[in-house]
Amino acid sequence: MRHIRYLVLAVAAALPLVPAAVAQTGFPFQDESLHYNVNWPSGLSLGEATFTAHHKGGAWELAMTLDAGVPGFAVADKIRSQVTDDLCSLELERDISHGARKTREKTTFDQKTGEATRTTVFPAGGGTSTFTFTSCPRDAMAFLYFARRELGQGRVAPAQTVFFGSAYSVRMDYTGAQTITLNDKPSVTDHLVVNVKGPKSSFSLEVFFARDAARTPLVIRVPLSEGTFSMELVR
Repeated sequence: MRHIRYLVLAVAAALPLVPAAVAQTGFPFQDESLHYNVNWPSGLSLGEATFTAHHKGGAWELAMTLDAGVPGFAVADKIRSQVTDDLCSLELERDISHGARKTREKTTFDQKTGEATRTTVFPAGGGTSTFTFTSCPRDAMAFLYFARRELGQGRVAPAQTVFFGSAYSVRMDYTGAQTITLNDKPSVTDHLVVNVKGPKSSFSLEVFFARDAARTPLVIRVPLSEGTFSMELVR
């Protein structure tokens, strides 16, 4: 359960094997809202998650909400990211609640100076820290949509540093086409293993991407000690 907040890092890129669909719907062609069920290994629902993308005034506002949990341990996360049209981060807000542990913070990225400022709003006294970055910085949400855009253009998003509180190294390995069952219907997808390495932990995720123009992530599987949890797109 402790890795659920990193599910957004799972939505990366895979090597496309078919041309883009004719109907160009969803990101990056228009605003988008995707809804997922978060499921226990047995299939029992743990909750739900929503990803949204809204374009306005030459920038994208990306957001994720996650409400899930088991008896005695609730997860309620809200993430908001403002990015340029090139999907470079401008601002990231994280409101994280995992059981009794709660964190609220904001990171701003100054594209001119190459410096980012991270401010902890809650708990009080968390303080402010700064770090530098090169070229186009990407937080987890920005990377999520950048990777999909790259995939739609026939490219695999390169391994890079992704910011989500701390800095994480993210690498994506394409393993081939795989047919999965979603909403009782078979879907041919591109299968990807995403490797994430942070300051204190490392883990891998499985992601299955639709072969549509938007490269919609259909299923995300997270192996934990309790079993393999999954996020499944609701259509």
